Amino acid sequence: MAHTAQVGSASRWRALGPGIILAAAAVGASHLVASTQAGALFGWQLWWVIVLVNVLKYPFFRFGVQYTLTQSESLVSGYYRKHKVYLWLFTAFNIMAAVVNTAGVLLLTASLLQLFIPQLSVTLLCWLILLAGLLILLGGQYRTLDMISKVIMVVLSLATIVAVVMAWQAPTEMAADFVPPSPWQLSALAFLVAMVGWMPVPIELSAINSLWLRSKQKLTSLTLKDSLFDFNLGYWSTAVLALFFLALGALVQYGAPQPIAMAGSKFAEQFVAMYVATIGDWAEYLVGGIAFLCMFGTTLAVLDGYARTLRESYRLLTKRRTSMRWWVIAQSVAGMLVILYFQSALGPMLSFAMTLAFLTTPFFAWLNYTLVRRQGLSKAMHVYAWIGLAYLSVFSLGYLYWLLSR
Repeated sequence: MAHTAQVGSASRWRALGPGIILAAAAVGASHLVASTQAGALFGWQLWWVIVLVNVLKYPFFRFGVQYTLTQSESLVSGYYRKHKVYLWLFTAFNIMAAVVNTAGVLLLTASLLQLFIPQLSVTLLCWLILLAGLLILLGGQYRTLDMISKVIMVVLSLATIVAVVMAWQAPTEMAADFVPPSPWQLSALAFLVAMVGWMPVPIELSAINSLWLRSKQKLTSLTLKDSLFDFNLGYWSTAVLALFFLALGALVQYGAPQPIAMAGSKFAEQFVAMYVATIGDWAEYLVGGIAFLCMFGTTLAVLDGYARTLRESYRLLTKRRTSMRWWVIAQSVAGMLVILYFQSALGPMLSFAMTLAFLTTPFFAWLNYTLVRRQGLSKAMHVYAWIGLAYLSVFSLGYLYWLLSR
C-alpha cells in the first residue's frame, strides 16, 4: 500500500506543468492589475465576485483537460472536428488577442523593470524582455517554460504572502474626507466586465492549456487523475492569489488621498510607490519584484501559448505543418510593432480585447461543454456547467444590451 501511494504521489508531481503555466499566465493582468485595482478602488467589497467568477468558470477549463486526456487531441482539434466554422471564429479571435496581449504584457513588464533600471527607456526594455523571452522559449520551448513557470509560481506565492502580512501590519490610513465608492453603479460596470472577463484568465486559454497538456504528454505519461491534480492545483492557486492581490490593494491604496491610476503600467508604478511610502524604501524591491515576476511569467505564457494555438489552427485549416519558432517570432514582431507605432491606441485596444473576451466567454464555455457532455459527466457536473453558462450568458447579454442602448 505504501509503495502504491508513493508511486501515485510521484506520478502526480511528474504531471505538474500545464496547470502551473496556466497559473503563471493568470497572475498578470487579471491579478496584478484587475484584482489589486478592485481592492484599491472598492476595498473588500468585490471579494465574493472574484470567488464566484472563479467557481463558475472552473468547469469549462476543467473540460479542456478532460477532453484532451480522454480523446488524445487538443481542444483546438475538437473545435475543428465539431465544425470548421468554430475553428475559424476561434482563430480570428486568437489573432487579435495574441497581438494586443503581447504588446500589453510587454509594455507592463517593461514599465515594472524600469523601476529598477530607470536609465533605460520603456521601449528599449521591451526589446530586452522580448529578447530574453525568445531565448528562453526558442531554446527549450515547452520544457523550459514548464520549469521556469514552477519556479516563478513558488517564489511569487511566497513573496505575495509576505507582502500581504506586511501590509496588514501597516495599512494605509484613510483620508479624513474619504467616501467609500460603490461598485454597484453604471460607472463601475466597464471595470467589472474587464475583471470578470479576464478572471482568472480569458476563456481561450482553456485551448492553450490543452496544447500545453499535449506537449507535456510527449515528456511523460499522464493519467486523467494526475492531470486534474495539476490543473486543480494551478487553477485554485490563482483563485487564492487573486484574493491576496485584492488584499494588497485594499490595505495599501484603498482610501488613500492619491487618485487611483487605471492604466496598467501607471497603476503598477503607483502601487509600488505607495507601498514604499507606507512601509519603507526597502519594500520597493520586494513589491516591484513580485510585480515583475507576475508579468514576466505572463509574458512567457502569452508568447508561447498564443503562438502554439495559431500554429495548430493553421495546421488544421491548411493541412500544412510549420515550425513553432516562426509563430513565436511573428507574434513577437507584431506585438512590438503595436508598441512602436500604435502605443497611444494600446489602451483602447486592450479594453476592446478584454470586453470581447468577456462577451465571447459564454460561447467558448458552451463549446467546451458540448465536447465532453457525452463523456460520462456526473449529473452534478452537468448542473454545475449549466449554472455557469446561465450566469455567464445573462451577465454578457445584459452588458451587451447596456452597450447598445447607450
